[in-house]
Amino acid sequence: MIPAGFDYLQASSLEHAASLMAEHGDDAKWLAGGHSLIPLMKFRLAAPEVLIDISRLPELRTLEESDGVLRLGAGLRYRDLELSSLVREQVPLLAAAAATVGDRQVRARGTIGGAVMHGDPAADVPAVLLALDATLVLRGRSGQREVSADGFFLDFWETAAEPDDILLEIRVPVLPGRGWGFRKFRQRSQDWAIVGVAVQETAGGHAVGLVNMGPVPLRARAVEEALAGGAGVAVAAVRAADGAGPPSDLRADAAYRSHLAQVLTAEALNQAGARG
Repeated sequence: MIPAGFDYLQASSLEHAASLMAEHGDDAKWLAGGHSLIPLMKFRLAAPEVLIDISRLPELRTLEESDGVLRLGAGLRYRDLELSSLVREQVPLLAAAAATVGDRQVRARGTIGGAVMHGDPAADVPAVLLALDATLVLRGRSGQREVSADGFFLDFWETAAEPDDILLEIRVPVLPGRGWGFRKFRQRSQDWAIVGVAVQETAGGHAVGLVNMGPVPLRARAVEEALAGGAGVAVAAVRAADGAGPPSDLRADAAYRSHLAQVLTAEALNQAGARG
């Protein structure tokens, strides 16, 4: 399949990117790794007249830790997270999840910022960022602002980002030595997860993020509350689908996804060292 015709523009800086977006407005889309946008264009679900390439901007490739926060530029690729010793040491959950995305070619081109801005509930990284209590830094016409990951995903493929917003970076509290777990079920190694679960041990307990269990990535609040109330892993995991709205499709119906969520949550909690 071939997308509709478009003009390609390469931004040389954030300021240049902003000026190009201001010039072309609703007719333009940002292009980073392209693994979300290009398939939509091929299916004619998106038909921007202009693509503004921001993939080569050094301002979007930040990878550093300061004052207990890991700053991750939105232009970092999954492979960057997978191989970074800093990410593996300070936020191992994120490194482990990035290493399971798609195949090596996808991880070499796909960006974490693209996954976040696309807002696909079947993507791994958004649910991981929920469990990590991440903060997203956006820049648009009204200036720079911060949005918590928990408040960023609004509906299916809908986020709190404005059309002209650029995601600059993702800020994650460093958690060296804390327990974590990541489990997902898929038919083939490069497929989207039918269901995925990310667990991060925090100072207050365990945070649980769910992949593909609703129109947006979700926090499994019922599981977290059960654990905080003294329930063991097996009892808490049974509540993984509480409040979720898992889809039914050719790969799995809602009931099967709910069952998977319970099984994978128990596995991820055990991996994270949650009290049994």
